Amino acid sequence: MTGPSSSPRPEHLPAKPATWDRPRIEVVIPDDAPDPRPGREERRALARAAKRANRKKKP
Repeated sequence: MTGPSSSPRPEHLPAKPATWDRPRIEVVIPDDAPDPRPGREERRALARAAKRANRKKKP
């Protein structure tokens, strides 16, 4: 087992503060706009649920 280092590493900041300087952009979505397509996770969850439902119907 090794002990603590005799010369600890100094703290460091992220390379660029790019996330801090980003301007906020407001996007207005009209009420009559179609719903966005589901993301990958949601599509996979829906597919799993459909498979489970089909398994229960087939016995």
